Amino acid sequence: MEALLDRYGILLDEVDAWFRRCTELHSDLISCHHGCSACCRGLFDITLLDAFYLKRGFDRLPEPLKAEIVAAASQRLELLSGINPAFVEPWLLNGIPENDWDALMPEEDETPCLLLSKTGGCLVYAHRPMTCRLNGIPLIDVSGEELFDEWCTMNFTEEDPRHLTDLRFGFTQLFTRELHQFRELLLLLTGTALNEVDLFIPAAIVMDRNKMIPAIKTMNT
Repeated sequence: MEALLDRYGILLDEVDAWFRRCTELHSDLISCHHGCSACCRGLFDITLLDAFYLKRGFDRLPEPLKAEIVAAASQRLELLSGINPAFVEPWLLNGIPENDWDALMPEEDETPCLLLSKTGGCLVYAHRPMTCRLNGIPLIDVSGEELFDEWCTMNFTEEDPRHLTDLRFGFTQLFTRELHQFRELLLLLTGTALNEVDLFIPAAIVMDRNKMIPAIKTMNT
């Protein structure tokens, strides 16, 4: 497990290097900076691989802070269970029809992430999910394929970034490698082969492997 998470960390570092290069090349167009937390609002799905990597960073926080965040995460999950009674521990989204996901994570939700510090920084920045690292710039593969053509409204206000070829990156290859590592994780944990297991950050914070693994195995039966 630890070796796998180390390799995933290397993959995430490549994403950070791409994002850093983009901000250096286009500092006049990209406003993202430390302390800006406009995108750290609401809920969004992350993979189980991201959840384990995030938990690695979370477990290194001071105990009093961890206890405070765990309590807040548990409360948030209970509120979500009130919205959809089928959403229960271990809080996997895969057990919920995708048509019902919007009610759990409405676009208008401006609730700050539980891991956002009072100064606007991420408490587990080095272990934040892939989605957090990709947010703000359109994801255009080196081939020219647009994998995600949206970007932060505070960026590229005077120029269409889809025309900037130096923003491109090998995203197709990156996501293929991510999927391979995800499958490796599932085989390691459960002996089953799945392409997707998703959850929210609050669920990752309170994740209990002893309850998670049986639930995943049930998904594959």
